[in-house]
Amino acid sequence: MPYFKAKKKLLLLPIFWMLLAVFACSSHASSVNKSAIVLLIAKDSTGEILGTGTGFIVKPEGVLVTNYHVLVDATTIEAVIFNSDRIHIKSILKVDRTKDFALLQLPKGTYSTLEIGDSNKLENFDFLSAIGFLSENISSLEGFLGPNKKNNPKEKVVQNFGFVLGIHPQAQPDFPFIYTTASFGPGFSGGPVLNKKNQVIGIATVEGRSINLALPINFIKPFLDTKVQISLDNLLEEDKTSKEAHYFRGNYYLYVKGDPDRAAIEFQSAIKLDDSFVLAHYDLGAAYQSQGLPNETIQEYEKAIALNPVFPEGNSNLGGYYFRTKKYNLAVKHFKQAIKAYPNFIQAHSNLGAVLNKLNRSKEAIPHLEKAIQLDPEFGVAYFNLGNAYINENNLFEARKAYDLAISKGTNFLSLHWNLYDLYVRNDKKMEAKKELEIILQLEPENLEAKKKMEGFPR
Repeated sequence: MPYFKAKKKLLLLPIFWMLLAVFACSSHASSVNKSAIVLLIAKDSTGEILGTGTGFIVKPEGVLVTNYHVLVDATTIEAVIFNSDRIHIKSILKVDRTKDFALLQLPKGTYSTLEIGDSNKLENFDFLSAIGFLSENISSLEGFLGPNKKNNPKEKVVQNFGFVLGIHPQAQPDFPFIYTTASFGPGFSGGPVLNKKNQVIGIATVEGRSINLALPINFIKPFLDTKVQISLDNLLEEDKTSKEAHYFRGNYYLYVKGDPDRAAIEFQSAIKLDDSFVLAHYDLGAAYQSQGLPNETIQEYEKAIALNPVFPEGNSNLGGYYFRTKKYNLAVKHFKQAIKAYPNFIQAHSNLGAVLNKLNRSKEAIPHLEKAIQLDPEFGVAYFNLGNAYINENNLFEARKAYDLAISKGTNFLSLHWNLYDLYVRNDKKMEAKKELEIILQLEPENLEAKKKMEGFPR
C-alpha cells in the first residue's frame, strides 16, 4: 500500500477517538445518577463472600436489575446503596436463567432511579459507557461497609467508556447481545450500560476474554411491573436442577477461583442435563485447555460449533487452537466464520491476518489487520501481525512503522526484534541492527544465534 493512502486511513483514527472523548466529556457534563447504582455482595450459608456484583434501581419503589449469575449459591444478598446503608434483599421478582438477568425487590422505601432507554435504537459505533463496582477496589469490605462507613459507595463506582461493535447473537441464536469496547471489569456483572444520554440500554453480562457483552434492556422491560415474589431459599431449591446454575458455578470455579478440575465437573453436570447446551461445551473446552488436555479441548469446541455454527467466540477459539497446532486452513475457515457472524470482531481479524501471513497470503491479511487496528488503535499484536504482512510483501518502510507502533503499545515479542534486525541488515543500518541484537539478548541472554551475530559488530 502506498504511504499516502495508509496515512490517510490512519488520520481517520484519531478523529474517531477524539469524537469518543467528546462524547465522554458530554456524559460527564450531565453526570450519571450514581445514587441508583448498587453494590451487591453474595454470601453462602457460612457467611463467606462468594463474590460481588453490581445492580441498578429502575423503579422508585425499589425494583433492582442485576445478573442471575450474581445470585447463584447465595443464601444472602447484601445491597449497599448510595447513603452507605447495608440492607438484605429478601425477595426476587423475576429470574431468567437463559438471558442471565434478575429483578430484585429492595425493602419498602423510595429510591433514586436510572432512566431506561431503547436498545432497539442502537447502531454500530454509538457511544456507550459501563458502570460498576470493581471487586478489586473493594479491598476491605468491613472498612467499606462497617459501622464507621468511611467510604461512600459512589466514590467506588467506576465508569468505562467505549462504543458499540455490533449487536449479534452469541451462543444462543434466538437473542442478541450488545458487543462493546466499554470494558467490564470483575464486579461489573449486572451493572448498567448507558447511551450518551445516560439512559440504560443494556446490562453488563459477560466480561473478560477480550469480549464485553451486554444484554439489551428491551428484554427486561416487559417484567419491570412483576409483583409475584420468591425468596432466595426458593431460588436455591430450584437451582438444584438447573443446568444454568451448574454452568455459572463452573464459570465461578474456572475464571474466579482458577480451579479447572471443579469447573469441569460443573460443566459436565450441565451437559448431562442438556447435551445441546452450547456454552457448557464451550467453557468445558476452556477448562480442558487449562488442564492441558488439547484433544478434549478441541472436541468440546467442535461440539459447540456443531450445535451453533455461527457462534462467534466458539469459532474464534477453535480457530486459535487450529492455528497453534498448525492446521492453518482450518484456522482460516473458523476465523472467517467468526467474522461473518460478528463483522467487527477485533481479535478474529487480527488472528485471521496472522494465519494468512503463515500461508503466504499477506495481501489478504493486510485489510483484516488494518480493520483490527481501526477498531482498536491500542491493539499491539495487530500492529505486529501487520508488520509481518508488510515484511512478506517486501514493504520494509511500512513494516518498520508497524513494528515501532507494536512496541509503543507494549508488544515486545522476540520474533519482532529478529524481524527488525533482518530489516535493518537489509537496509545496511548496522547500528540499528546491533541495537536489536542487544534487545534480543536482554530478552533472552543465552540466545546463541544473537551472541554469534554480535561478534560481527565492533564493540
